[in-house]
Amino acid sequence: MGTAAVAAVILRKERRAVEAFARGGATSPATAQTLEALGIAGGLAVQRLRDHAVLREGAPGLYYVDLEVWQAVRRARRGILLVLAIVVLAAALALGGLGPWHR
Repeated sequence: MGTAAVAAVILRKERRAVEAFARGGATSPATAQTLEALGIAGGLAVQRLRDHAVLREGAPGLYYVDLEVWQAVRRARRGILLVLAIVVLAAALALGGLGPWHR
């Protein structure tokens, strides 16, 4: 599986984990729940969400999702993708790789 495909799988798992926390009402320290109660397996996606402070520990073993941080992470990722797309487009223009329109 290619790097892009692996990244897409991880991002999908992150999104599903956040959705499970929101559906389960685990959105504050007072409503924190175990991963098992929400049907979420630990793993790389959960670790990444914890590293970005999207998932927070309300008490030992109990987690909740910080939806504001999740939205900020999503905005930052979209910004990075936009910059990357601009860089790729600029490189294509600089190299003259615009296909049949280039003379």
